[in-house]
Amino acid sequence: MKSIQGIVTSLKADKTAKVSVERMWAHPLYGKSVKRNKGYACHYEGIKLVEGDIVEIEACVPVSKTKRFRVVKKVEK
Repeated sequence: MKSIQGIVTSLKADKTAKVSVERMWAHPLYGKSVKRNKGYACHYEGIKLVEGDIVEIEACVPVSKTKRFRVVKKVEK
């Protein structure tokens, strides 16, 4: 399964972390680099997280209405 790295932005919900993933792509017409952010609701258990941590997430079976990803590991603080 493909894994993505992102930054933890919120830990307000129980066992749920909001992770922001930034991607860069070249504009098809102008060729300029464009930055886009997307937020994912991720399930986590047994991992000590703090806002600002860089984590690795991957897709999983649906845990709830919005959670389709889970935190695999913490990459760095």
